[in-house]
Amino acid sequence: MTEKELRDIVRTNIRRYRSYRKWTQATLAEKLDISINFLSDIENGKRWISPASMVKFASVLNIKPFELFKPPDTLAPGTSVLLTKYNDDVMEAVSSSLKEVYHYYKALAEPKKRPPAQKPVRDRPRRGK
Repeated sequence: MTEKELRDIVRTNIRRYRSYRKWTQATLAEKLDISINFLSDIENGKRWISPASMVKFASVLNIKPFELFKPPDTLAPGTSVLLTKYNDDVMEAVSSSLKEVYHYYKALAEPKKRPPAQKPVRDRPRRGK
């Protein structure tokens, strides 16, 4: 493994763990007490962090320091795109189904409305009899 490959793994993991927590770069930078530009440079491979900073990153991201060096599981090209699309489709279907169930049970819980009263039909005398 080359130094460049190791740096790519670390920067990718920092970005991945940040994204997993749904933190923006601004949020993570604030927690680390560093500038957003510095964090951006780290995630884009323009800067490298010291061992002390790696410990701080791991602490803030709530991971063990060695996890910054773990290569991500390798997937065949295009697999992650397919999995993301599949995940999005499943989430949309589940969301739609839950909305339907919600509206169904909401309708059951509402008091039933009676149809408007009909006007009484008057008996008319039949003609010709």
